[in-house]
Amino acid sequence: MQNMDWDDLRFVLAIARAGTLAAAARRLGVNQTTVSRRLDAAETSLGARLFDRVNGALRPTAAGTVAISRAAQMEEQVRALETGIASDDEAAGRVRLTAVPILVNRLLVPNLPRFYDAYPRIEIELIAEPRNVSLSRREADIALRLSRPEHGAATLTRRIGLLGYAAYGPREGDDDLPWIGYEENQWHLPQAQWLIAAQGRLAAMSFNDADGIVEAIHAGLGKSLLPCLIADHDMRLKRLNPDIVLSREVWLLAHRDLRQQRRVDAVVTWLQNLFTNSARNVMHR
Repeated sequence: MQNMDWDDLRFVLAIARAGTLAAAARRLGVNQTTVSRRLDAAETSLGARLFDRVNGALRPTAAGTVAISRAAQMEEQVRALETGIASDDEAAGRVRLTAVPILVNRLLVPNLPRFYDAYPRIEIELIAEPRNVSLSRREADIALRLSRPEHGAATLTRRIGLLGYAAYGPREGDDDLPWIGYEENQWHLPQAQWLIAAQGRLAAMSFNDADGIVEAIHAGLGKSLLPCLIADHDMRLKRLNPDIVLSREVWLLAHRDLRQQRRVDAVVTWLQNLFTNSARNVMHR
């Protein structure tokens, strides 16, 4: 067994959370080759294989499960150290925030500059995922969900708004376009159910998240349901009907152990105000 570079465990933890080398690379902001090389280095140092490839995904071996657990503990200790060093009267440090891609890319990111003006020492790590990232496994500190979550001992939950949906098409396009829907694994979503029930032609494409649907509408490929607080402010889109046809609850989840930390409290307050202020600007038209 060789001396280990402890930073290699950060890559092992990212692979465990993402499931593939490519996804881990995107989360870490590096290329896939770097992730593969750091995994090889960790396995060489530990003298054990940490992952098996199963149906295209990487699954931890018995040794990998132990390494991942230790890596998660080290991550928590580093965060505790960062929190302890930070001034008690100033919000500082990293906060990992997850939401579906359309909220991350088209609502949170455009509003981050004002947040950073108020809190220059907070670093927000955004995780844009259609799936529900786990707070209990510390994959994120704060999550935004579009359905009422099950209450868990590890998390605090709060409803912070409603997300109204209406039908949109390209601003310069014909209204008589096919409907763009969701791929089969997303058919349980309320907006997907509405689109399935809608009468009319279906586009020859489907998506696993509304962010891709927005781009397809921009390209003139069809029409679909979109959140009004985002689509109403997109000058390339037009609302096809004044009615909001369905609404989804927006829930904020925060890890209970972190809720009293000033950096987490600052992000929670920002998110609450962001949805409250955005909702005021969405009206039936």
